Amino acid sequence: MIQIFIRFAKRIAVFLPGVLIAYVSFRYALPFFDKRLPDIVGILVTYALAAYVFIPALIRFYRIVFPPKHLPLYCITPDGFASDPLNISLVCRRQKLITTMEKAGWHLADPHSIRTITHYIFSIVFDWDYPNAPVSNLYLFGRKYDLAFTKKVQGTRRHHVRFWATTFDGEKPLSAHSIHWQNRRSHVQADQLLWVGAASLDVGIVPIKHNFQLTHMVHPDTNKERELIIEDLKSIGSISKQEKVKLDNPYRLVNRTWRGELTTDGVMAVVWLKPTKINSSY
Repeated sequence: MIQIFIRFAKRIAVFLPGVLIAYVSFRYALPFFDKRLPDIVGILVTYALAAYVFIPALIRFYRIVFPPKHLPLYCITPDGFASDPLNISLVCRRQKLITTMEKAGWHLADPHSIRTITHYIFSIVFDWDYPNAPVSNLYLFGRKYDLAFTKKVQGTRRHHVRFWATTFDGEKPLSAHSIHWQNRRSHVQADQLLWVGAASLDVGIVPIKHNFQLTHMVHPDTNKERELIIEDLKSIGSISKQEKVKLDNPYRLVNRTWRGELTTDGVMAVVWLKPTKINSSY
């Protein structure tokens, strides 16, 4: 009963400021822009300010004051909401990761910029081919992903995986406790990195519940995406060895999108790629 009350209180804590911002937007912002811009433009500007500036800023402030305390089971959105479960990791150097994933049919996602975002929007509207389209920024322990890869299915549907570089204690059995989650770089350049990843499949465009921004709906079966990457790596003979690390029991993760939820078996597959002689380091 206490946990139900706490969960309800948290939802109210997010809902009430959203209502306040909506009231201020339509009571003051909309009339201001409506007098200076055409009706439809005024509505769009008000929506953009509320959904993409005011509400995210308020939620980010809330997350700073009340930071989430959880095991590294999933990455989070910029405003601190749970997102894709962590389900796969690769052990290799940076360049090896890039060349291997590209050989397996995946494309390195472009970084965020006005040019790439505009290109991506036009590719959706006009059905242009953009295999290196950027992915949304997701975070693990306060930093966004280091590398991301995509693999188009059709239309707006595409497989994608984000990776965060870290290290692990090679003298201990690989587990959630021997992985140095917050250590981005190896202190020795020759060391290999552990690339912790979250793989998922975009299946459509839907609004976000707490701020009404538009984002991708993710297919609920994230285990299948993990297996897809493993099969792609097997098909090119790049796997040296693999094992599975149990992060948690199987669980269902309610997504931030309308009617969105993800399921996972709580397992992260760890794959060692076959080494190659590469002169470049991280």
